[in-house]
Amino acid sequence: MANSPARPASRASSGRSRMWLVLAMLAGLGAMAGWMRWGDELSRTAAAGTAYGARVACSCRFVAGRSLEDCARDKVAGMGLVRLSEDPEAKSVTATVPLLGSDTARYREGYGCVLPPQTD
Repeated sequence: MANSPARPASRASSGRSRMWLVLAMLAGLGAMAGWMRWGDELSRTAAAGTAYGARVACSCRFVAGRSLEDCARDKVAGMGLVRLSEDPEAKSVTATVPLLGSDTARYREGYGCVLPPQTD
């Protein structure tokens, strides 16, 4: 009995490429559906979290005089994605949630740390 001919390599890799393309398209559609369902809620939650984080960390840093690293330990549960950075010259702290938003609080003599007015 003779050996059966092997599938050409290009045909096999073409099938795998198509499979990955279909999987990528399905993942993209799933991400779009998820964003349509929960995106607005995620954006609002990120906005609240960054405003809160910036304001509290700014007060901790420029009113209480603690280091930003020490202030970052005070984040409440659920704020793991919020990243803090400071600008010592401007006396400000920026809180960021990657891809969703950021907010900056600035220390103002006599007022403490304030957020910029919201414009909608």
